[in-house]
Amino acid sequence: MIRRQHPPRTNWQAKVEQLGLVYHTVDGHTYWDESAHYEFTPNEIDVLENATNELQEMCIKAAQHIIDANRFSNLAIPVDVEPLIIKAWNAEPPSLYGRFDLAYDGIHPPKLLEYNADTPTSLLESAVVQWFWMQELFPEADQFNSIHEKLLAKYQDIEPHLEGAVLYFAHVEDNEDWMTIAYLRDAAEQAGIRTSGILMHEIGWDSDRRCFTDMQEEEIRSIFKLYPWEWLIREKFGRELIDSHDRMQWIEPVWKMLWSNKGILPILWELYPGHPNLLEARFGDPGTMTEYVRKPLLSREGANIKVVGRYGVVKEDTQGDYGDEGYIYQALAPLRRFDSNYPVIGSWVIDGSACGIGIRESPTMVTDNRSRFIPHIFRP
Repeated sequence: MIRRQHPPRTNWQAKVEQLGLVYHTVDGHTYWDESAHYEFTPNEIDVLENATNELQEMCIKAAQHIIDANRFSNLAIPVDVEPLIIKAWNAEPPSLYGRFDLAYDGIHPPKLLEYNADTPTSLLESAVVQWFWMQELFPEADQFNSIHEKLLAKYQDIEPHLEGAVLYFAHVEDNEDWMTIAYLRDAAEQAGIRTSGILMHEIGWDSDRRCFTDMQEEEIRSIFKLYPWEWLIREKFGRELIDSHDRMQWIEPVWKMLWSNKGILPILWELYPGHPNLLEARFGDPGTMTEYVRKPLLSREGANIKVVGRYGVVKEDTQGDYGDEGYIYQALAPLRRFDSNYPVIGSWVIDGSACGIGIRESPTMVTDNRSRFIPHIFRP
């Protein structure tokens, strides 16, 4: 695993915008950064793929354990949502994708930082933009990236299970969410699924028919939402969502609350203590860990993360609106700096299998919304 620096392509902004990446620069900060790339060996790619597939299997068993042992309270999941999760888990409704965030340096085994299983972004960059970047600059190389092909195949697989004639795609007014949804819709339509876009605040509730509706008062039967379940159930119509849940096909399904919650990390450690792809993690306190990270169960974009080094020295302490739901404590990953940057590997899973990676890097140990996306290749 090597980080190589080089000049960006001439007119790179226009090139990535043509692929839909209109948020390549955010608040004056470069997000898509092609002034460098990471290069892997085939063996390192195999290591990442195998680790991702094993972690996926472990998460399946961990979710079953949460249900069987009634561990919902450890994840601060509301009691009235528990029956929905259990029913959806047993019914196995369509699930599209997820992204493991891994610490990896090409030397030590990949370590799981968290699982973005409900609303992962950076999909367009990973699936499309870095692929065309490679085709232009390194056509002789390869890339761990079958995301688009696996996405099309998964859509074809779930199409017969959808309710109604239209699959709605819902999101908030944000450029990154907008383009992520645009890409997901385009892939769905390529797979033969009729789609319609809708903003979260445009979703209505028909109290007479007891259903959610679009702007034309048509009932929504199937919907993909780029909006976290923990937010959905606390919305104004959260009660109605719970009561009418069985009338709609939700993607991602409500049981993803088990995986997208950082409470899954201590449970994984309990079930697989000492596993090479896991970091020690605990509820309540750091125990005997001398270097650790305190993470809220539900934080996003690196908010409210405290990194504690030896002798209790606080290395980083980010701000945000999370933490009331509780914290977990995770051993500090053995992060390696590449040219003064810390990379985090986003390893994508579609239909339960690893299918590609995207890399975010930052000068700090916490990945946040200003962390840059760096493309990658590997040499066959």
